[in-house]
Amino acid sequence: MAMIKTENLTKSFGDLLVLDNVSLSVEQQEVICIIGPSGAGKSTYLRSLNHLERIDSGKIYIDNKLLFDCENGVNRVKMPVHERQAVLLEMGMVFQRFNLFPHRSVIENVILAPVHVRKVAAATARKKALDILERVGLADKVDAYPHKLSGGQQQRVAIARALAMEPKIMLFDEPTSALDPELVGEVLTVMKGLAGAGMTMLVVTHEMGFAREVADRVVFMFEGAILEINPPQTMFTNPSNDRTRQFLQSVL
Repeated sequence: MAMIKTENLTKSFGDLLVLDNVSLSVEQQEVICIIGPSGAGKSTYLRSLNHLERIDSGKIYIDNKLLFDCENGVNRVKMPVHERQAVLLEMGMVFQRFNLFPHRSVIENVILAPVHVRKVAAATARKKALDILERVGLADKVDAYPHKLSGGQQQRVAIARALAMEPKIMLFDEPTSALDPELVGEVLTVMKGLAGAGMTMLVVTHEMGFAREVADRVVFMFEGAILEINPPQTMFTNPSNDRTRQFLQSVL
């Protein structure tokens, strides 16, 4: 079953076309990595899925439900706001920047959304958060504040915060790009663990080693369009598109 499906998504910022008829399907428990040069539309595509960017036209299905069917920026799907919001909450998202609340401890950052958005009891949310922080290797940082953490630790808190909402899908928008090189590995290790546990994941990344090792399929985007989709073995050893080949030669 497709957890995410898009059909012919288009999006422009003024005269700049940033998504050009993007169609993609992500199956349950599948890990897809999106690669490509800066300005290819990768992050805009990810942000369009959870409505952080509004598409101009196209269809978006999440968890087999049609949420958006847009033409000229107008969504033709009539759905109660709370129902659409409930489906969107099935996606957790981790950004380039950690966006933690600096005045709240690690545990407070993680339980905030479950308590206030999902209305989970604070004690229940805390117990679940402790389990998740153990899972991401931060059991000893429960009461620390963000300024006391390394970038890699802060990003792992951001992942824990997303997981605390019990999403069915995780979106990662270049989650290691703001990290010092020596901190990248600890975040990728957590992401590999999620993939191994069967989490459906859509990852925009510049980490080609991660894409090669973990992805079921790799998507190459250029100038707002998908030029190639292939298993990593094919993508990295015998890409079919000349532009893909040129990009990989420049980054590998």
